[in-house]
Amino acid sequence: MTSSSSASEPVPVPIRVLLPGDQDVVGRLWSRRQVRDGWLYEVGIPAYRNGPWDTVEPAEYRVWVRAPQHVRPLEGVSYDGVPVEYLEPPSLVERELGPRRPSGWVLAKAGGRGPGRGTVHAVDCAEAPAGAPVLTLDRALDAAQHPGTRLCSLCGAAAELDPVLRGFDRGFGGDD
Repeated sequence: MTSSSSASEPVPVPIRVLLPGDQDVVGRLWSRRQVRDGWLYEVGIPAYRNGPWDTVEPAEYRVWVRAPQHVRPLEGVSYDGVPVEYLEPPSLVERELGPRRPSGWVLAKAGGRGPGRGTVHAVDCAEAPAGAPVLTLDRALDAAQHPGTRLCSLCGAAAELDPVLRGFDRGFGGDD
């Protein structure tokens, strides 16, 4: 995240904070943060706390709340000086390809006798067995070379591992 705040210490500004039970209180706005599904505001709400020797002293309870659901601006107050953290825009790769998949593969062992019987899946495949150990690329390739093992085409394990096993020139005018 990048910040547009200045290097000086932030000065909170008053803001109306909507509390449960149809209550509201004037609190202090410390900062704002853009998140993927909207905005969060860091507000300080006045409270009391127990001090030394059975005293009671004023305090501030800070909490992040959703805007505009839990806050309202006060008329005449400028919020321009409040520090703001913006989401960094996704990179060109993230925009084009989407979020990264988890790395690794798992082997779903099939019933029957003999080693190497089963299916290699990507970690996030819906058909992958829960709790199976995650295989590195080398271990997944070793498992895939056994005659009784197949590569899942649902999750793309076949598309990802088959070229490594059989060569990258398949489908480009070579012997298909």
